[in-house]
Amino acid sequence: MAKKFLLRINERLWDELNRWARDELRSVNGQIEYILRQAVERRKRAAGLPPQEPSDQEKTDPEETAHESPESPDNKGHPSDNDRP
Repeated sequence: MAKKFLLRINERLWDELNRWARDELRSVNGQIEYILRQAVERRKRAAGLPPQEPSDQEKTDPEETAHESPESPDNKGHPSDNDRP
């Protein structure tokens, strides 16, 4: 089960994450999860802990491959790249 929480983020960082997510055909949420998962795995390796196998949900999570459109609920309240010069 996914946990939901509000994340306040600097607008410039949001824009960078949005561009990065688009480049990799992910939603911003999927991109943030991907980055966090990588950071956790790097930390575990550095500490000598075994890597964790992804859950069945992580293997098939549509958020990983969903491309976020400007109309998407995750994007409300944040300007899209289309609004930028």
